[in-house]
Amino acid sequence: MEKKFRIAIVGCGGMGSGHAVALQSGTGETVYKGDVASAKMPDSAMTTYLGDMVELAGITDIDPARVEWAVSQGISVYGDYQEILADKTVDAVLIATPNHLHKPMAIAALRAGKHVLCEKPVMLSSADLLDVMEEAHKAGKVFYPRQNREWDEDFLIIRKIYEEELLGKTFEIRCRIMGARGIPGDWRGKKEFGGGMMYDWGVHIIDRIVKMVGKPPKSVFCDLKYITNEECDDNVFVHMTFEDGLTVRLEVDTCHFVSLPLWNLFADHGSAEIQNWNCDGRMMRLSSWQDKDALPIVAGSGLTKTMAPRTKDTLTELPLPRFDFDRNALYKNFVETCQGKAEQIVTNEHALRVLKVIEACFESAKRQEVVTYKE
Repeated sequence: MEKKFRIAIVGCGGMGSGHAVALQSGTGETVYKGDVASAKMPDSAMTTYLGDMVELAGITDIDPARVEWAVSQGISVYGDYQEILADKTVDAVLIATPNHLHKPMAIAALRAGKHVLCEKPVMLSSADLLDVMEEAHKAGKVFYPRQNREWDEDFLIIRKIYEEELLGKTFEIRCRIMGARGIPGDWRGKKEFGGGMMYDWGVHIIDRIVKMVGKPPKSVFCDLKYITNEECDDNVFVHMTFEDGLTVRLEVDTCHFVSLPLWNLFADHGSAEIQNWNCDGRMMRLSSWQDKDALPIVAGSGLTKTMAPRTKDTLTELPLPRFDFDRNALYKNFVETCQGKAEQIVTNEHALRVLKVIEACFESAKRQEVVTYKE
């Protein structure tokens, strides 16, 4: 039997403890501060059981409460990060610490001969990622950005509609991540630690759009708001324009108390919406543009024919395409890439482009104007 790939986790807070449960149980279920014994495999015939290929070597954390939790779950604990790096049985380090620590911890792991799986945002700047990429190249080790939401079903649905032109040629996409609790009351609200919603959720939705479209935007406009936090953005608006005319609107909102759809896609022969992460929604397909006559309707204090709704006989309501997929595909691909068995799916070059788009967003927000994206 092939030796199991051993991963150690540095940082066992919200994300780190989820990874610990996922790897210790072998299920991939990332439950916050969960119970390993209660973790279950997803209801999916395609999902890989990680227990056959991965072993959690242990965790380290500076918070005694997190260490106590790990011990209660039967998880081994290292005294500090240096102990992980000195352990020759550890194949890889999973970095789940505050964002400002990603670069020094990644470089230390690579120089110690470890592969690295790093939580998003992998770095706070494209220059930092280039430095880490150089270290990975010199060490001959894998540095893997954990941009996991490329496997979310809502994104897979939108990507299928877009790529296969199920509703014709897409001219606009909107994605909204909406909450009503402000920034979490931890390091994510501190600028010195790399806090803010652009780095927390903005990176996810920019990542997915750049992956789906397959190229960077031509121009970017960004507006950042500081409603509940004076130093870190808690609301993000991004408008991207691509060379072919496609426009994308992205929002991350933490102060909205009425939710809008998670996704909208508008194409020349139909529209689609995904209401939530349960993927409730629909597609509406146009049968013909020839049927343009309509009766005027009352709109406020006047009449309009232009905005009169279409009759049912010109539209067909369709269900959204649904998927079964490997919920543990990223973990699996990371391990197999390190073992030389697979090509890296979330590449450093892609993560670099995402960071450069984020930098363009920050520049736009600072100048309050549209900026041209440059590779």
